[in-house]
Amino acid sequence: MSVKIGFLGGLGEVGRNCASIEIDGDVAMIDCGLMFPDDDMHGVDLVLPDFASILARKDDFNCIILTHGHEDHIGALAFLLRDVSVPIYGTSLTIEFARARIEEYGITPDLRVVEQYEWVDHGPFRFTFIPVSHSIPDASGIAFDTPEGIVLHTGDFKLDPTPIDGVPTDLRSFATIGKQGVRLLLADSTNAERPGYVPSEVTVGERLDEIVSHAEGRVIVACFASHVHRVQQAINAVVRDGRKFAFIGRSMLRNSDIAAELGVLDIPDGALVELHDLIKMPEEETAIISTGSQGEPFAALSLMAATEHRSVTLSENDTVIISATPIPGNETRVSRVINNLYRAGVSVFHGRNTHVHVSGHAAAEELKTFYNAVRPDAMIPVHGEYRHMVANAALGREMRIPEVEVCQDGDVVVLEDGDMRIERQAIPSGYVYVDGTEVGEADTMIRDRRHLADDGVLIITVGMNLTTGEILIGPDVDSHGVTTDEDDIHALIVERVKASIEGMEQPIDIDVLRRRIRNTATRAMKKVAKRRPVVLPVVIEV
Repeated sequence: MSVKIGFLGGLGEVGRNCASIEIDGDVAMIDCGLMFPDDDMHGVDLVLPDFASILARKDDFNCIILTHGHEDHIGALAFLLRDVSVPIYGTSLTIEFARARIEEYGITPDLRVVEQYEWVDHGPFRFTFIPVSHSIPDASGIAFDTPEGIVLHTGDFKLDPTPIDGVPTDLRSFATIGKQGVRLLLADSTNAERPGYVPSEVTVGERLDEIVSHAEGRVIVACFASHVHRVQQAINAVVRDGRKFAFIGRSMLRNSDIAAELGVLDIPDGALVELHDLIKMPEEETAIISTGSQGEPFAALSLMAATEHRSVTLSENDTVIISATPIPGNETRVSRVINNLYRAGVSVFHGRNTHVHVSGHAAAEELKTFYNAVRPDAMIPVHGEYRHMVANAALGREMRIPEVEVCQDGDVVVLEDGDMRIERQAIPSGYVYVDGTEVGEADTMIRDRRHLADDGVLIITVGMNLTTGEILIGPDVDSHGVTTDEDDIHALIVERVKASIEGMEQPIDIDVLRRRIRNTATRAMKKVAKRRPVVLPVVIEV
């Protein structure tokens, strides 16, 4: 009986974390995350894994198992659950964050809360959650008891000796499983290039305390809404300074409510007030905890920086703390927000100029410590850009793990009769784009938008009697983003197009006419302006 692990996303990128595990023909999914678009993905809102390999086997699809509640691990669930309905397992906070995201789309999911250390049996799958320290409470690694031995997935983790919630990565339990024998380890790679150890989360709290205590006016702290530990430290810092605070941002309001209800976020009585009440108070007695640490255009901090927020107007006495570092692809957006904040005259603290952020992912020495505790037979790096996975593989080989392989999205690992092999590009794994309400593999659409962004669009309108070949309207030329010498170029296009269609054989086929116009205009633009705009011929039958 073979065990197969397929990678639908998350290998070679930051985000879209999603894998499948197959035992005896039945399939489960590990995480179901999304990725935020790069700057060159024009008009795209979200990027999803390709679920084709799962949807093609709906009858074999058993369940989804979640490591933790970050968007890059749960954010794509609603899009998958439009087409399938299976139980979803996770720890309490993870499940409640997932519930809130899924129900936004009008879907009622089958969610099942599991206690850490409890073994769960679902069809041929037997698994347990093991606590890990990460930038969110209730994060877990997952151990699968399979016919080929233990398959261990670390989830996202680090070895924080003093975590905010007092729940460190349980190395003892991981070591115990390691003594039983781990056939395959799937290991977080995000920080594998970084030497040494990641500082403890508590060190950020110390710096937040210092900044807040010296702030003359209002304090605004921006961080991930799901980074409950960081939200807690922000609350602690502003309350210790005698300030009232308000949350801003839909996800911040939603997640803080969930976390407080579950008891993983402590909000002192009377400290939290509504924003409309907060803005009436003396600014030096107030603080705001906000979304927008990634420069999202419509997030609260971005709107404040652009002087477009409906309730909050920045003043020179304000202190803004961006307690995060940019996700790859978001650097330009974050930089734009920071520049706008400086233009507004506020004091700005961020991860590049002071210690207001630490990573939630293990650095090199932490990874080596973990490998020494688990001592797996084989290891495959997951979760990170390709260079991160290569660096992680090098750490595994340094720790003398017998088999170490670097995989990519679309690869399938097969464990069978004690052997391991890799089937390269065995399942679909391309980007699936969310553009407004549309979901699809829109590579052609993205290419067209890049083409438009680079070379512009040329619209040529002509009205003709197709029977006689007489031109009755135009040709008229309109262009967008093509050239600054519009009059000269347009005149040339009109001349060339008119000459090319005047001698056409009658009656004129309208498709042939459109093709003639497009080709003529394209050749003229390439020769004269060295550009290849998108040419849209509009033919009116008169």
